[in-house]
Amino acid sequence: MAHEHWETVWLESQEPEKTFLQALIQTAAAFHHLQRGNRVGAASLLRAALRRLGPYADLFGGVRVGSLREEMGAWVRVLEVTDGVCGLAFPEIGLEDFGQG
Repeated sequence: MAHEHWETVWLESQEPEKTFLQALIQTAAAFHHLQRGNRVGAASLLRAALRRLGPYADLFGGVRVGSLREEMGAWVRVLEVTDGVCGLAFPEIGLEDFGQG
């Protein structure tokens, strides 16, 4: 699982990257839980990840944090009112277009 591999990097990281990576790990773990049918656990992890991502700018370390937060928030809302089945795609970690434009 992606979250298990990222934990190795996370353990060696310093702030502000450490908290940022923890949020990404929680996001990956949330969707792993969802795939295994644990929508309550998925929603809980997504809320925790959103709290951690809150202080970061919309672009951090080349990652489009703003759009990721929006997608994660949409999933939390879906998981709070449905059985987790919806037409939303899993969030993608969008990267800044380096050298474009």
